[in-house]
Amino acid sequence: QVQLVESGGGSVQAGGSLRLSCAASGSIFRINVMGWYRQAPGKQRELVALMSSGGRTNYADSVKGRFTVSRGNAKNTVSLQMNSLKPEDTAVYYCYAVVVVATIGRKEYDYWGQGTQVTVSS
Repeated sequence: QVQLVESGGGSVQAGGSLRLSCAASGSIFRINVMGWYRQAPGKQRELVALMSSGGRTNYADSVKGRFTVSRGNAKNTVSLQMNSLKPEDTAVYYCYAVVVVATIGRKEYDYWGQGTQVTVSS
């Protein structure tokens, strides 16, 4: 019903920057929340940053002041600008969205992207 496609991962040295983008498509009536989680090897998936449809943001303490989440000019997109990257930011980053689907009943569901690797070397 809904697909999330990420782009922009890669490798960078500590102190560098990367920008992740995610586009949602499919039977979308409204996206209530959109943002990013990450999962490092051997660790649980954790929140990075979220943005509500009203513009409210929520960041993990570990990325505050370094990462910025934003919704694109196209309504169904979200980006994550990552500055001052650290080796501990190395993880697979997943796009996440809470979507009200454009079907009878207009139910709300959680959706995930396939993930994109971010590697930060020291």
